Amino acid sequence: MQTETLPYIILAGIIALSLALFQYIYKSKKRTRVNFLLAFLRFVTLFSVFLLLINPKFDRTTYFNEKPNLLIAVDNSESIKYLDQDQKTRDLVAFLKQDKSLNERFDLEFYSFGKDIHNLEALIFDEKQTNPTVVFERFSQVYGNSIAPLILITDGNQTYGNDYEFAAQNYKHAIFPIVLGDTTRYIDLKIEQLNVNKYAYLKNKFPIEIIAVYNGLEEVSTQLTVSSGNTLVFSETLTFNQEQSSRLVNLSLPANSPGVHSYKAELKPLVNEKNTVNNIKNFAVEVIDRKTHVAIISDIMHPDLGALKKAIESNEQRQASIIKPSEFLKLSDDFQQVIIYQPNQSFKSVFDEIETLNINTFTILGTKTNWLEFNKLQPYMQQTVTNQYEDFQPSLNSNYSVFIVDDLNFSDFPPLQTEFGEATFSLPIEIVLYKTVNGIQLKEPLLFTYEVNQKRATVLNGEGIWRWRAQNYLDDKSFHNFDNFIGKIIQYLDSGQKRARLNVSYESFYNGNDNVILTAQFFNKTYEFDNTANLEITVKNIDSEQAQTIPFILKQSNYQVDLSGLEAGDYKFTVTSQNENIFQSGAFKILDYNVEQQFLNANVSKLQNLATQSQGKSYFIDDTNALTEQLIKDERFATIQKSIKKVVPLLDWKFLLAFIVLSLSAEWFIRKYNGLI
Repeated sequence: MQTETLPYIILAGIIALSLALFQYIYKSKKRTRVNFLLAFLRFVTLFSVFLLLINPKFDRTTYFNEKPNLLIAVDNSESIKYLDQDQKTRDLVAFLKQDKSLNERFDLEFYSFGKDIHNLEALIFDEKQTNPTVVFERFSQVYGNSIAPLILITDGNQTYGNDYEFAAQNYKHAIFPIVLGDTTRYIDLKIEQLNVNKYAYLKNKFPIEIIAVYNGLEEVSTQLTVSSGNTLVFSETLTFNQEQSSRLVNLSLPANSPGVHSYKAELKPLVNEKNTVNNIKNFAVEVIDRKTHVAIISDIMHPDLGALKKAIESNEQRQASIIKPSEFLKLSDDFQQVIIYQPNQSFKSVFDEIETLNINTFTILGTKTNWLEFNKLQPYMQQTVTNQYEDFQPSLNSNYSVFIVDDLNFSDFPPLQTEFGEATFSLPIEIVLYKTVNGIQLKEPLLFTYEVNQKRATVLNGEGIWRWRAQNYLDDKSFHNFDNFIGKIIQYLDSGQKRARLNVSYESFYNGNDNVILTAQFFNKTYEFDNTANLEITVKNIDSEQAQTIPFILKQSNYQVDLSGLEAGDYKFTVTSQNENIFQSGAFKILDYNVEQQFLNANVSKLQNLATQSQGKSYFIDDTNALTEQLIKDERFATIQKSIKKVVPLLDWKFLLAFIVLSLSAEWFIRKYNGLI
């Protein structure tokens, strides 16, 4: 009990006793048993009321034992099945779950991982990618402050993400890899890497870089061929030996016709070569007949310019040049689009030239914009000039209907800065992003589009978009989503398509291990996003004529369908609305490539390095008894006794109230019985 409340309790007892004796003994001048009983009941009542007001508390300490966590992460990718380790892995997991000594010493938690990590439910070894890095990143966040050794059951081969050997350095606990797979080194030829641009331009040649690797001791020769369908387009004889175990081959192929063209690079297999799957690599190139050249016109230096240029040029179909207003007048015929960055008085001739050429524009405004001049240069937007600046965060308009905009968690993006004041418009605009201040969405546009006289324009009323690109990388470890967002704006300005109620976004071809995800947006007759639409896609394999129909799933501001389970081949599809007779068709190609089948052995050396740097130890799957013995004997993983200290009331107020009611009732009954009332 807290020491400072004890004097209050004693004082409360003295006061309660004094009042009770004063009323029933001193004041009545009687000292009968009834008076003493009534004085006692009054004392109990008053003392209980005082205790209720004082509410005395005391410290309660409870002790408990906390066992260390033992995390078991199992590789659930296709390579485990390909290396014929699937059943052994299932048996090992069952053994660990049933081991009594381990369960007495640790709290066992089982996970499976491929491209991402999940709670272990079933091991079916169907993951298309292996990313051990996600294991260490996730566990570092969740188990950073507890004892949590890790058993990593894997072949050590990684196909996705950052290098897990370096990511594991952030995991502060011992790691015990269990190696899956054959460690015997077989003779093997492999196309280690094939580099080619996704796009090529008509009547040009596109370069291809092929890295071929040999694993063996004897000198061998093989034929490297590149074919398109039944046509052989390249052939070269390669020689390997122990000293020269890799070859770099550079070649160029012509782009003679537009469209998607598929190719196959192949190394002729050696006699008795065990794995011939990794001798072949399929790839595709989309030949386009023109390239979009974008002019970024600015009279100042700003990080936004570099972010825009990198985002635009992330797509090989586009090129961006940062130029000054005076340079644009000399080069205007070279550009198909223009980005006007924070115009001032030197932009008058630029606006005149754009009007003459009828070029689509993307205008970005901010703190360096000369607003008085900007209001004169164009008639469509008039900004109230206050010479004060405000930070505005973006909020996505889910009813934007011109093109598909994925939600990049815009509400969590850093704010953009621009002029404070209301803007008025002389024509209808379509708002992509609203302005938000302190979490309150305003009716003012931050990013919007409009069309006038068959000319398209986009306006971003805020500077600092480079922070959005940086935030996207912090969130996703990639610039892809932001670059794709800018790319859609450029594509909108580059396209002459009319607005449609059903829009479908997809790639012309996908690699075999890519996620094949198509997105769609459906709008009602007033072009507001319809989140009650019933969309279906019918996908048909052109060669086998097999078709299947799959519904779309609503995800925030668009609909999505995942076709990642489709086999390699050419497909055509039709997306239809079941409620109305509206549809859109298209076609795409899935290349035949399984990265998980490229490995012949387990990566033993990397797993051993992983164990060494974390003060753990690696084991082979047939030697797991030694692992369990080490884990049980290791003093680093001892059970810890912990205590919880709570401050709790000395008396329950409910019982105290009941006690007060009982004593008052007894006092009243005795007084009534003895005629004192």
